[in-house]
Amino acid sequence: MADELHRSRDAPLDRALAILTFVAEQRKALSAAEIASALALPLPTAHRLIGNLEDRGLIQKALGTKRYVVGSTLVTLSAKTIGAAFRTVRRHAVLSAVADRIGEQCEIGIVRDNAVAYVDSVQTKQQQGLQFNPGSAAPLHCTSTGKIYMSRLPTKVRQRLAHSLPLAQYTPTTIADPKTLLAQLDVIRRRGWAKTNEEYVLGVVGCAVPIVSPKGDLIACLGVSVPSARVGFEDLDAFIEPLQEAAALLSSTILQDNDDFDNSQFSE
Repeated sequence: MADELHRSRDAPLDRALAILTFVAEQRKALSAAEIASALALPLPTAHRLIGNLEDRGLIQKALGTKRYVVGSTLVTLSAKTIGAAFRTVRRHAVLSAVADRIGEQCEIGIVRDNAVAYVDSVQTKQQQGLQFNPGSAAPLHCTSTGKIYMSRLPTKVRQRLAHSLPLAQYTPTTIADPKTLLAQLDVIRRRGWAKTNEEYVLGVVGCAVPIVSPKGDLIACLGVSVPSARVGFEDLDAFIEPLQEAAALLSSTILQDNDDFDNSQFSE
C-alpha cells in the first residue's frame, strides 16, 4: 500500500502540479534545469512536462528569455478560483456583516492583468457613490486595492510597474507621477492598509485592507467606497479596524469548505 501511495504521488499529474506550484512560489523566472534540480526530476522529464504546461498556457517563458514564469491561463484560472472562493455563503456573510456594521458598501477585489477586478460586493441602504459590482474593473494606481497590491511587490518589481503603468489622470487628485506614487506605496507597505482621496472618481473616497493566506501571501483586498460628502477622507480611518477584523475572519476561513458557521463574533 505504501509503495502504491508513493507511485501515485509520482504520477505525471503530480509532477506537473509540483512544477506549477514551484514556479508560482518563486519571485524570479526559472530555467528548466533549476526546476528539475529543485524537484529532483530527471532533466528530460522536466523538459517534457514543462513543454506540456507551456502548450496549455499554464507557464510561459519570461519575455526575451528561456526562463519560465506562470502563464496567462494559470493567472486567469487563479483569479476565477479566488473569486469563486469568496462568493460562498460563508464568506459573503462576512462581507454582509461588515457592510452592515459600518453602514457602507463593501467589496472584495483581486488583481488580474494589472487591473483590479471585483469579485463580490454588498450594498447597503445608502446606495450613493461608486458601485463596485462583481465583474467591475478599475486601475491599480488610483484604487486602494491596487495600491495594496503594488505596495507588497518586491522593491524592483514595484518600481518597474510604477514606471510602466499608464498612470491616467482621472481626477485632479489622481497620483500620476511614478515617484510620488512609489513614495505613497512605501507608506502603505509599512502601514498595511490604503486610502484613496477622490483619485478615481470625483466625490468618492475609499480604503482597503489586505486579505492574506495562512502563509501571509496576499489573496485579495476588502474595501469600502463612499461619497466624500458623507464621509470625509480623514474619517475613513474609523473603517480600518472593522475591515481588518472581517479580513482576518475571511483569511481564517479561506481554506475551509464548511459553509455552516457562526459570524456572531463579528456583529456589534
